[in-house]
Amino acid sequence: QISCEHLTARVVRYEYQGEPTILAESFEGKRLNAPNDAVVHPGTGGILFTDPGYGSHFYYEGTVRELELPTSVYHLDPQTKRLTRLTDEIMKPNGLCFSPDYRILYVADTAPTHYPNEKAKLIAWDVQDNGRRLTNRRVFATLEVGFHDGIRADVDGNVWCATGFGGEGVDGVHVYAPDGTKIGQVVMPEGTANLCFVGRHRTRLFMTASQSVYTLYTSAQGAHIT
Repeated sequence: QISCEHLTARVVRYEYQGEPTILAESFEGKRLNAPNDAVVHPGTGGILFTDPGYGSHFYYEGTVRELELPTSVYHLDPQTKRLTRLTDEIMKPNGLCFSPDYRILYVADTAPTHYPNEKAKLIAWDVQDNGRRLTNRRVFATLEVGFHDGIRADVDGNVWCATGFGGEGVDGVHVYAPDGTKIGQVVMPEGTANLCFVGRHRTRLFMTASQSVYTLYTSAQGAHIT
């Protein structure tokens, strides 16, 4: 199990015995901000993760300290242990996922938490060299109120986004087609932070919200085992 830790500002892997192996905790001699979410590319086993720093802004989420690095998306090579910054062209990189064919990386930018004049966005990049490089940055979708957090793709290339801080009618799960058009929504009574497709056919959606965990069977099928 690969986990992003806020308080310790590191990425770890929990082994079968339950003991964590530290995978990343610094870049170019500076401590990571507070890693947030991670995905694995099957081509090489490379780990891509976001580092927005939320665990370093409030004691509620970890601790309070000055960020030493730009908010970024990183790639960790599992063989060489080399950590590479893929991009810092994003204000608050949060949840991330690949398209079904692993050719596109989507990242939720929760910029409004620290930049009130900005809107939350989904940013897309083309994936090169099995996740070692990103090119062709573009805005995939924009959210007028609230922000997207954890995100997952289904086998048809639709992107499912846990959404919170938008209030009634916004909080829940928003679904975008591969062209960025919003095509559906699961309205929830609470802000929703993360989600994943589980089960034998990956058709059962689990959603973590402010104080609850919800589940819903869907006709969609999750693209990847996560």
